[in-house]
Amino acid sequence: MTQIDFYTHSPDKYHTACVLCAKAVERGLRVVVYTPDAAATDKMDWLLWSTPAIGFIPHCRGSDRLAAVTPVIVDHRADTPAHEAHDDILLNLHPEQPLFFSRFHRLIEIVGTDEGDRDVARGRFRFYRDRGYEIQTHDIGNKT
Repeated sequence: MTQIDFYTHSPDKYHTACVLCAKAVERGLRVVVYTPDAAATDKMDWLLWSTPAIGFIPHCRGSDRLAAVTPVIVDHRADTPAHEAHDDILLNLHPEQPLFFSRFHRLIEIVGTDEGDRDVARGRFRFYRDRGYEIQTHDIGNKT
């Protein structure tokens, strides 16, 4: 069953996503970052090129020919075939729960400090809980 982790009170969801991607890659894990739209995919793509400051996190879009061998895929399309090459971690930046989350070993949800974002995240939390998933919550506050 998919392990689900909610990282709450993130002052910057995209920065937190970069930090978590870096940690996963350091551990040899593969990540799919699921974004809500093309603009968010572009933003995440840019941030991964500049995080950390003296390096970058190897990544590409799901449609890239190297997606199957690249540690991090960033995409807003749920039907990208390259997602199938990665099943370690799904990092969800989309406001809705991804319908394909259960094929991953771990799902990461990042919740910001905005009340609207927290309300939407509560809905995702209930969705997973009501289906019997055990959920871990990590209050990261100003830790990232």
